[in-house]
Amino acid sequence: MRFRHADVIWSDHPRLTAGALSASGVDAAADAGAVVDAHTARAAARLADATESEFPEVLAWRRTFASMGLRPTQYRCASESLLRRLRKTGTLPRIHPVVDLCNAISAAHAVPVAVLDADRIAAPLLEVRHATGEEHYEDFGGAVDRPAAGEVTFADSAGRAHARRWTHRQSGHSAVGGHTRRILVVTEAMHEGGAETVPRVLEAVAAGLRTLWPASGPVASLLTPSAPEFAFGA
Repeated sequence: MRFRHADVIWSDHPRLTAGALSASGVDAAADAGAVVDAHTARAAARLADATESEFPEVLAWRRTFASMGLRPTQYRCASESLLRRLRKTGTLPRIHPVVDLCNAISAAHAVPVAVLDADRIAAPLLEVRHATGEEHYEDFGGAVDRPAAGEVTFADSAGRAHARRWTHRQSGHSAVGGHTRRILVVTEAMHEGGAETVPRVLEAVAAGLRTLWPASGPVASLLTPSAPEFAFGA
């Protein structure tokens, strides 16, 4: 199985920095509370000094969304939405220990961190690319929609869209749940310091996985225009 960004995504977004990670042997039984709380506290401390809308990481994604013709305050990247919720409620949602870990790390570093059930992705390729308009996307309620032609999405070899508007909303089809054993994690940054942030995010995810699931064996890689692919899975 391979994950990549299409060449046109790299050329259209030269500030993009990306990384991917795979792991196996995860489950819903681990107690992620302490690890999640530590990352959440880091995000909360940063929010004490400024709102998420002032963060350079968030501003860079807002500019990216605007360049794609989207209203940034209507379609927020996932990390902005998490930070906004944390600022307003003081908490992040608790869903599944893997998701909770990735959400807390996303908030702590203010960049999107997507985690997908690797067994729900159709081989051999998951690609961040412009939609053709023929892909099908399933939301968390089970409703099926089609991304508009030109919208950036995570599309697999079966034509299933695993995200809407790039980093705005993941699909319910590949959401991590009680059945999940193998995961793919993707993090992407658009701000000037992304080349430093993305490796830190990958290491934080890997460290959390090793703590909670010692046999998970996380493997990570930075992605670049010259080395855009990440191979994962059996």
